Amino acid sequence: MTRAPARRPAALLLVLVLVAAAAGAAITWAVGRQRDDPASTSSAAGPASGRSGPVVKTSLPGLVAPAGEPMLPSIRAAHPAAGEVVAAEGPFDDRFTLTRLRLDPVRVTGSLTVTSDVSELLDLQVLVGFYDRRGRLLGTNRYVHSGAEHHGTDAGTPSEVVRFSVAVPRSQRDRVASAAVGVPVLVNE
Repeated sequence: MTRAPARRPAALLLVLVLVAAAAGAAITWAVGRQRDDPASTSSAAGPASGRSGPVVKTSLPGLVAPAGEPMLPSIRAAHPAAGEVVAAEGPFDDRFTLTRLRLDPVRVTGSLTVTSDVSELLDLQVLVGFYDRRGRLLGTNRYVHSGAEHHGTDAGTPSEVVRFSVAVPRSQRDRVASAAVGVPVLVNE
C-alpha cells in the first residue's frame, strides 16, 4: 500500500510565497506613498524629480517618543483595600512570580522570581502604587535593578530571585494604607 505524498511542504511553500508577496506589496506601497509626499526627500522618486536624499523615510510625523518612566495602567486602575498589597497586571506577568509582599509605614518589600528561563537578569523595574484608605492612588515609586550592578562571577546558574524594597514617599507616609506592585520592565538574556 502506498501513501499519498505529504502536502505540508506545498502548503508551507504557499504560505511563504504569500508572506513574501505581502511584504513586497507593503514596501511598494511605502515607497509609493513616500514618492507622493511633497515633504519626503527620497531618492526613490528618481533623479528626474529633482529631489535627492535618503531612500528610507527617517521621520514619522505625529509619532511622539515616550517620555518619563514606564507606567502600568493597572496601577491607576487598582483600588486595594486597606492593609492589602496586591499584584498589578503588566506585560511580563507570565515571566515571574511575586512573593512575600509586605507594606510597612515606610516601604513595600517583596521577592520576584524570574520563571521564564535561567539567563542573567539585565534590567528590572518594580513599580509600586500607594493608596489611601479608600483605595485612591496617592503616588508611585519604583525599584530599579540593572545588570550592570551584578558583581558575581559568571560561573554557575544566575540567581533568579530579586528581593526589592520600595520606599513610601515621605509626603504620603501618614496616608498610605495599601499598595499594588507591578513590573513594567523585565529584560534578561
